[in-house]
Amino acid sequence: MSLFNPSRDQVRQFFFETWRKFREHKPLSALELMALEIMQMHTEYHYVLDAPERYLERTYFPEMGETNPFLHMSLHLSILEQISIDQPSGIRPAYQSLRERFSDEHRAQHELMECLAEVLWQSQHSQKPLDAETYLGLIHQKLLGSA
Repeated sequence: MSLFNPSRDQVRQFFFETWRKFREHKPLSALELMALEIMQMHTEYHYVLDAPERYLERTYFPEMGETNPFLHMSLHLSILEQISIDQPSGIRPAYQSLRERFSDEHRAQHELMECLAEVLWQSQHSQKPLDAETYLGLIHQKLLGSA
C-alpha cells in the first residue's frame, strides 16, 4: 500500500485486514492498533468490517444520507496520527483543549475531523495542496466556539 496516496481499495483492505487480525488474535502493528482503537469506537461499522466481500467495492452516496465508514475511520486515523506527531504544529494542544472541554476523546476527534474534511474539500475543489494555515484557523475557531 502506498503510504501517502493509497487507493480506495487499499484503504479498505487495511481496515478489513486489521479487523481480521484482531478477531484472530494476531499481532498488530502500531498503525493497526491505532486503527483498531477507531474501529472499536465505531461498533456501528462492525457488520461492514465482518463482510469484506460485500463492502470492498460498495459506493456510498452522501447526498442520500449515507456515511462512508472507511472515509470516516480514515479521517479519525489521520487526526490521531497528526496528534501523535503534533503536525501541523499546535494540533496536539488543540486536541487536548477540546478533549477537556467535552470530556470526550471521540467528540474532540470529530471536532478536528470537521476542520480536516473542510480543508480537504477546499483542496480538492481548488486543485491546490491542503492549506495548513486554513486548517489551523478552522481548529482555532473550534477552540473559540462554545461547547
